[in-house]
Amino acid sequence: MPPRDTLERVTALAGIYQAVNCVMQIARKGTVDTDVMTPCIHSLYQVDADTVDAVFGEPGAVANGMRQLIAQLTGQPERKLELTRYVVQLIRLERSLSRHPDQLRRLADGIEEARVKQEHFGPMHANLLAHFAELYSATISHLEPRIIIRGESLHLRNPDNQNRIRALLLASIRAAMLWRQIGGSRWQILLKNRQILADARRYLAMHVA
Repeated sequence: MPPRDTLERVTALAGIYQAVNCVMQIARKGTVDTDVMTPCIHSLYQVDADTVDAVFGEPGAVANGMRQLIAQLTGQPERKLELTRYVVQLIRLERSLSRHPDQLRRLADGIEEARVKQEHFGPMHANLLAHFAELYSATISHLEPRIIIRGESLHLRNPDNQNRIRALLLASIRAAMLWRQIGGSRWQILLKNRQILADARRYLAMHVA
């Protein structure tokens, strides 16, 4: 059995892939599987989670992200180069954010405000997605590298889709922060593909029937 910390790191990495995959679905099709999006948004409310798994909710919550990760590493069923490009950019963006304590404080305040509101509205309410979108626009969107989402203009112009995309980008930053905090680095993606693949497959074997 591989060390527990490698599986935790891959779980956080899968959280980035899952959030970004949701962004791409909305940008291209105007829709997304709510069951896949919910763990990403759930993670934004988790300030003091006991485990990495708990950040995303129920066991198996990032199975979609694990499948995306496996596809990127094996080419089966296909690689999505755009997906990996976004993930790498967002990892860089999180590192940039970590050097701006003023923005981190603003994010922390905004997330605490959302935690209070979600007890009344529910975590996936449109008002809270709009709140997270505004928080992303006011903080992270001003940092480099700038994330430019490509897709169908009809879907990208829709205000609800814009809110969902920005909330999911914030969730991807949350997952990238978690990944770095438990020892993740870009070098691991390049040099430890075999371990990442083994952990991703193990996760699915544990949680998916």
